[in-house]
Amino acid sequence: MSPWLVVGLGNPGPEYAGNRHNVGQMVLGVLAGRMNGSFTSHKARAQVLDGRLGTAPGGAPGPRAILAKPGSYMNVSGGPVGALAKFYDVDPGHLLVVHDELDLPVDTLRLKLGGGEGGHNGLKSISAALGTRDYLRLRVGIGRPPGRMDPADYVLRDFAAAERPGLAVTLEEAADAVEEVLTLGLEKAQLRLHTPA
Repeated sequence: MSPWLVVGLGNPGPEYAGNRHNVGQMVLGVLAGRMNGSFTSHKARAQVLDGRLGTAPGGAPGPRAILAKPGSYMNVSGGPVGALAKFYDVDPGHLLVVHDELDLPVDTLRLKLGGGEGGHNGLKSISAALGTRDYLRLRVGIGRPPGRMDPADYVLRDFAAAERPGLAVTLEEAADAVEEVLTLGLEKAQLRLHTPA
């Protein structure tokens, strides 16, 4: 049984840690806390945490999951992701990429399998490295830039102080969604996530 590879996209280094572009890595931080583990360096130019995530139906431990934060810049994420998928023998159907999404409002989450990259260079790089777009994505909304601000500048800005309480809730909800994909499957996770409360 192929393990799961859960990738949080972002840019390396503390100067980028709070950026909107790094929200995928923020979600992995929450998941690492739930696994009571810490990231270690991997030869594939990534930080990884290998363990079990979530609780399967019936109360058994969830499936094996490798959390991964590429050590490359966002636009060339495909190299580390492709190398990790090969190293751990993960097929694309067991790859879940968590990333920022300009076309969704802040605090909005969406799960999908495959499809286009919507201009997201990190996803383009991963698709090129894998030779397929047929992997899962958890899209974390960061909203559109205000006024005429360049989207490239906007994604490299930190979340505003007023947004942070809501962001903390969103990160927990995103971590829940990842666990549900791994333990219940994509369709059940989508149904719960996409159905208004």
